[in-house]
Amino acid sequence: MILSDSKILEEIEKGTIVIEPYNRKNLGSNSYDVHLGKYLAMYDNDTLDAKKHNTITHFDIPEDGYVLLPGILYLGVTEEYTESHKHIPFLEGKSSTGRLGIDIHATAGKGDVGFCNHWTLEISVVKPVRIYAGMPIGQLIYFVSEGEVINSYDKKSNAKYTGRNDKPVESMMWKNKF
Repeated sequence: MILSDSKILEEIEKGTIVIEPYNRKNLGSNSYDVHLGKYLAMYDNDTLDAKKHNTITHFDIPEDGYVLLPGILYLGVTEEYTESHKHIPFLEGKSSTGRLGIDIHATAGKGDVGFCNHWTLEISVVKPVRIYAGMPIGQLIYFVSEGEVINSYDKKSNAKYTGRNDKPVESMMWKNKF
């Protein structure tokens, strides 16, 4: 079951959902619109290795925007910091974003109960497109989690994407044992 706007508001009041900054005008009938933060990042190497730490370089999106190019993976970040202590958050692109040919995540649209951070976006484009910090980029949808959560993400000792990062975070796949 997806939370409606009234349930999202209720959960924000209870503190089980946190959105900072929060603006009531970004609340839809069953989602909350999030915006592109001011930082992007690109991997330093053309070839990535899943067993190695692939470093990235961060840069600010200029006030007059930045043109994303096809064939490049950009890491972006949401302007909003979020916490979800009871519900399963899903991040999806807005239809207006998709109609510009912008994908905001390759595979990581689902968060975990206990996820507390800005969302790193895995951005790719179909054709060149100019983007701007603060533009609407996606929407958060909250699903009900049935049963007690035993292993909340913010309490996991091996959680790789915790903390409060307002810049995109690179893949931490290299920390896995395989």
